[in-house]
Amino acid sequence: MTKEEKLVVINAIAEQLQAYPHFYIADIEALNAEQTAALRRKCYESDIKLVVVKNTLLAKALEKVEKADAELVKVLEGPTSIMFANVAKAPAVLIKEFRKKSEKPVLKAAFAEGCVYVGDNQLDALCNIKSKEELIGDIIALLQSPAKNVISALDRKSTRLNSSHTDISRMPSS
Repeated sequence: MTKEEKLVVINAIAEQLQAYPHFYIADIEALNAEQTAALRRKCYESDIKLVVVKNTLLAKALEKVEKADAELVKVLEGPTSIMFANVAKAPAVLIKEFRKKSEKPVLKAAFAEGCVYVGDNQLDALCNIKSKEELIGDIIALLQSPAKNVISALDRKSTRLNSSHTDISRMPSS
């Protein structure tokens, strides 16, 4: 591969690192052709882009977009694939689901919600990660909860008061 070709690949990877807010670095080496096709299909269905890369080119692309965290660069050994996603936990959920039938992919590292996760043991934590929107929703629900309780209590009290008054129109006439 010439320097120009390498530069094109580095720029393409850097563009994807900028375009997607989350990415996972994984090892899919031991998968056979059928398993690899199934993984690619699942990635496509989950709106995840799967790319096999050379470690040196990925390291240079990470440097270019200023995401070359020392922990990320340290995992760039052996066969490497990148999973780009718009939803932080989507690749983790996909990997966990896929591993019910296979030992791979193995998570090397992930960059999700602005944090770096290193090692396959982080898969469960990544599956449970909440997006910024989900966290805001949880906070809003917590803030609304006391107001809902007050409204509910007032409504119950109002209902009791209304039912305790006698309706004159329903009284028997003499």
